[in-house]
Amino acid sequence: MAGHLSPSGLFIDDLPSDAGADAPLVVLVHGSMDRHTSFARVRARLMVACHVVSYDRRGYAGSRNAEPTARHMSDHVDDLEAAVAERPCTLAGHSYGGDVVLAFAERRPDLARAVVAYEPPLAWLDWWPHHGSQPPQYRDVTPEQAAEAFVRRMIGDSRWERLPLTVREEVVKDGDALVAELTSIRLDPAPFEPANIAAPTLVVCGAASEERHRRAAAYLAEALPAGSLHAVTEALHGGHQSHPAEFARLILSAVALGGEPTGDRPPALV
Repeated sequence: MAGHLSPSGLFIDDLPSDAGADAPLVVLVHGSMDRHTSFARVRARLMVACHVVSYDRRGYAGSRNAEPTARHMSDHVDDLEAAVAERPCTLAGHSYGGDVVLAFAERRPDLARAVVAYEPPLAWLDWWPHHGSQPPQYRDVTPEQAAEAFVRRMIGDSRWERLPLTVREEVVKDGDALVAELTSIRLDPAPFEPANIAAPTLVVCGAASEERHRRAAAYLAEALPAGSLHAVTEALHGGHQSHPAEFARLILSAVALGGEPTGDRPPALV
């Protein structure tokens, strides 16, 4: 089953493996101001050995019209639970998506065989910037302005200005989701307790990322009962896109840690 809308309006891309029906399941969850297609090169590498599911989180891209609007982490965990559909799996999340998969692993230890979390923000910790308050860049602006400012910070002004107008107009439509999730993650109670997550977890950071992301990854790897820390050489926060082969290798390592074989054929990680 390829891309389809769920009954709740989520766009889910369900890609069976080249290895057949018994291939282990991997579910990918994207971060803020992103969409499932950012994992395209990762998915292509994983599909040699794994059944891969990815989806647009509620409020983004193909799931922008899903109702009701997600306001809290628990809403996104509900959606992930629906996408998993009671199937044991390895979960991999980038940025905010890393928080979603960790919260899911705490809620559903029966289904979460292993986890990869790339730089999940720990914005509820007291040392995280703007902990306990809405970030100032989201105050007194429209959601569209907040979305543009976020993407400009991620990719730079010059690259933003080179994007076609139609692309920029589409991207800023995700502003409502962005403001809701990056505010709630600072104001709501912590979405998970690391000590309660039993699944083997690879916590990943870019070796060239901001200090807060590297600090959070180290903290989390230490706090998780079965956590380990991995740094991707020369990578920044967008390591799932800049280093897809390394990201896919880490996911396959997690699949193996979760007790799933990945078949006789080695994946084409080039």
